[in-house]
Amino acid sequence: MKPDRRLLVATLAPGLALAVWLVLGVVLLRAALGPAERAAVDAAIRPLVGSHGGLVFGWWLVAAGLAAWAGHRLHRTHVVAPARLANSARVLAEDAGAPELPVQGGSSLRGLAAAINSLAAERRGLKAEMARLVEEASCSVAEQRDQLAALMSELDHAVVVCALDGRILLYNGRMLDLSRQLSRHAAGGAEVIGLGRSIHALIDRGPVHHALETVERRIARGSDRAGHAAKFVTTTAAGHLLQVSLAPVRPPAVTAGDHPGLTGFVLLVDDITANIEARSRRDSELLRLTESTRASAASMQAALEMLELPDLAPEERERFLRVIRDEVTTMGSRLDDLAASSLLEVMTRWPLQEMLGSDLVAAAQRRIVAATGEPVIAGETRDDLWLNVDSFSLIEAIAFVAGRVAKVHRDPRMWLRLVPAGGTRAHLDLGWHVAEGAAARLPATLARVQSEPIDLAGTASPVSVRDVVERHGGEVWLGRDRSDGQPFFRFLLPLAPADAASAATNWPSRPEFYDFDLFAAGRGDGELDDQPLSKLSFTVFDTETTGLDPAGGDEIIQIGAVRIVNGRILRGECIDQLVDPQRSIPEAGIPIHGIHPAMVRGQPTIVEALPTFHAFAGDSVLVGHNIAFDMRFLKLKEARTGLRFDQPLLDTLLLSSIVHPDEPSHSLEAIAGRLGTDLVGRHTALGDALATAEVFVRLIPLLAQQGIVTLGEARVASGSSQFARLEY
Repeated sequence: MKPDRRLLVATLAPGLALAVWLVLGVVLLRAALGPAERAAVDAAIRPLVGSHGGLVFGWWLVAAGLAAWAGHRLHRTHVVAPARLANSARVLAEDAGAPELPVQGGSSLRGLAAAINSLAAERRGLKAEMARLVEEASCSVAEQRDQLAALMSELDHAVVVCALDGRILLYNGRMLDLSRQLSRHAAGGAEVIGLGRSIHALIDRGPVHHALETVERRIARGSDRAGHAAKFVTTTAAGHLLQVSLAPVRPPAVTAGDHPGLTGFVLLVDDITANIEARSRRDSELLRLTESTRASAASMQAALEMLELPDLAPEERERFLRVIRDEVTTMGSRLDDLAASSLLEVMTRWPLQEMLGSDLVAAAQRRIVAATGEPVIAGETRDDLWLNVDSFSLIEAIAFVAGRVAKVHRDPRMWLRLVPAGGTRAHLDLGWHVAEGAAARLPATLARVQSEPIDLAGTASPVSVRDVVERHGGEVWLGRDRSDGQPFFRFLLPLAPADAASAATNWPSRPEFYDFDLFAAGRGDGELDDQPLSKLSFTVFDTETTGLDPAGGDEIIQIGAVRIVNGRILRGECIDQLVDPQRSIPEAGIPIHGIHPAMVRGQPTIVEALPTFHAFAGDSVLVGHNIAFDMRFLKLKEARTGLRFDQPLLDTLLLSSIVHPDEPSHSLEAIAGRLGTDLVGRHTALGDALATAEVFVRLIPLLAQQGIVTLGEARVASGSSQFARLEY
């Protein structure tokens, strides 16, 4: 029941009760008397009531009014005032900077308010003293943190620190610059790097997970041959090539023999697109130079042979000498042009990493089973064989070939084998069993698979199997086993350098930083509804519109949003985007939101702006004030944009009505006033989003006082609010 309705009932109830009591008293008195006494009483009352009935009725009304006034005073004094005092006390208990309690009401309430204010002042003093002691004790930690931040800012590499699930915990400026360059052609130009966001919006999960598996195997084996870092190359949605080095982050071992699991990983990222393109241009230029030089050499060889003839006429001899001089001049010009182009200085190489051969075979075996569903037998493999490979792309190539084999043959019974090939090479064989007659037809059926683009699970790549093998300086061909004639694909791969083992043992250990916990925000699994509100990531947003009727043609003219991660408002990660509504802006609304038609002219339309906001919100929880209004606008744009905002929703209006059910107003200004929050930039989308974020952060501990801790509990409680039935 609403507070004003409860007040009306409480006011009228005493008067009605008194009237009922008087009537009931008369009825009971008459019932207790005998017939003669009842007749005498009736005879005495009848003239009184007949002549003074209006007076009696008026007395009853006065009595009822006095009782109502008394009930109203009692309700305000003993119901409303204590409830509001309790609300203010809860706010003051959570935020020492909140306004002091108003000293009003009866003497007991005034004394209670004064006592609470005194305790709050003492608590503020204690917190200030505790803050001073903590600040003194944390000076060394702050110094180390600043040193780490300065070190990261000066690194030439883009660096990002992630939890195991890919959520970003720390990144430097170069990483932000790199992500902005890459996101210009992806996700509508939205920021893809930010605290609490997923690194997989920029770097695909596949190679990251593969690198983590490689690192975990090395840690479990206790091997330091190639360190505990893994390298890979991946392609972004915009077509850029990224060279990535992944290093694990582990907690300190309890004892020397312990191998605790990973808590996260560090990525060093380089965009090598330009280098690879330059290398391709260099290779093309060298190939052109080789072909043209071969032609010039052939011309000179023919001219020299003619000059050896003893009976050659002088004019013919001069002609052939001129051919030689021209070809030499042409060759010199080509070499000068090549040297001037600086292409010879570009010596980029595809990054390869050392990997134990048995690990490569095991990983390829798992990938083939996942891709084809066919069992694979791991055959002969040397345990001490180390390869120098790009393991992710090589395994994808092997799995692609295995998939083609599985399509050609039913129950192929595939196998893998890795053996030395002599010198600095090794043979990795993918074989299978076929009937005798089928073996003769295999080369014509499968030979072209080496040159086809790799396509696994519908994910096409411009790179072929042969391209991958050539990156390793190797070869791939289709052959038959000499003993039984069974077919196999043979991959010629490079071995790791023999002196790498001794070099690896002398590498200095990577310094560890465990003086402050970067990874607390990254722990925890489970459904979102089971997660505490204090640990979730939120996108708080607001819109400004041309009017209040989205179904009637009103449009969004501004979107503002800010992120909350681990209880902190990230003011540096926000959206403040004007939108061209492609219709007029009513004059009546301009003084409220301050947006004139000239300001939105030339701005992105809603179809162009929403993908940016959709990518910004990602997999976070959406928060707004009276969010049903904003969501109605977004819902009506689903058909045009193809974007669904199906994230969980929370509304500060509903949450406030749960925390403060006795308050008459739950406007953003009223809530902010109760919680001691200053509102700045009201009636702009970003200003309202920031104000809502401030309010929401302060509501979380107040909800916890009522036992509402998780997202699921907050959503259920919001559904029970009297305002939850509002629709637009």
